[in-house]
Amino acid sequence: MGVATLRQNFQDWITQQWVILFGKKIIPHQNEWLIGPFGKPKGIGLKFIKQLTLNEHLEIYKNERERGLIRSINQLNLSNQELNCLSENVIDFYESTSSYEFDLKVKWNPFFKAFGGLLKILFSNRIEQLNLPMGNNKNSTTLKSEIIHLVDKKTKELKRTIWLRTINNSEKVVYSGVYETCIIPDGQTCIKAVFPLPNGNATVILKPSVGKSGELILKSSGRKIGDSGFYFLLNDAKGNLWTKYIKSFKDQLVVSSDHGNITAIQTLTLWNLKVLEFKYNINKRHTTHSNK
Repeated sequence: MGVATLRQNFQDWITQQWVILFGKKIIPHQNEWLIGPFGKPKGIGLKFIKQLTLNEHLEIYKNERERGLIRSINQLNLSNQELNCLSENVIDFYESTSSYEFDLKVKWNPFFKAFGGLLKILFSNRIEQLNLPMGNNKNSTTLKSEIIHLVDKKTKELKRTIWLRTINNSEKVVYSGVYETCIIPDGQTCIKAVFPLPNGNATVILKPSVGKSGELILKSSGRKIGDSGFYFLLNDAKGNLWTKYIKSFKDQLVVSSDHGNITAIQTLTLWNLKVLEFKYNINKRHTTHSNK
């Protein structure tokens, strides 16, 4: 059995040892669809971006005015029927994400709210990740959203896309993740979001589809390793790679457009119980000059 790295915060060691005890050791080159960047014990949040550029010999590309989570919607390999149905505004959002601003409303299930508060105390503030609003917002919270493209220093080829979202009036990091597409073992193209954690990451793999009203539906709702869903990954003290698939935790994101207004509703469930709902109101900025 593996052992998590000892020289780190105790709560991080406990969660990593849990992944080792109940997870599975995997071989990296046989699971490239799942692999993503790891954080360091004392380097998450904004520090992670600097570490990633150094570790992978990258630099921040600053010459683009508009930066998207993906370069082209065609990367999702949707069917022609789905592409023809998909809202043009939703396509523009994914291809020019940096041109948009966000307001967020949060609705907690009271049963899970205490757990969310504990998560914030033990992890979020320290690792600069998942600083979720704890109140059920009657008024929306404005988020500062930034798309950061990291390119190869020599070739200028795009290697990593980071979506950094912070609470506007406090600069606390809500999400800092690496976004890309991947092809899971059944051949389906998915969106992969990698959130760095100490000595590992939390990876969410979302399977795309298009609804009848042109909305993009992203679901992480599989049943086993190899499916879409939520994964913890980590390196143990000897450098072995472990993963734990959390099939009871599911994430659904629906991005839709109505008369030019874009909304995204994200629903997190655990054991088929709603834990948390995010509602994003997404508006295009009047000019692109602020994205320089």
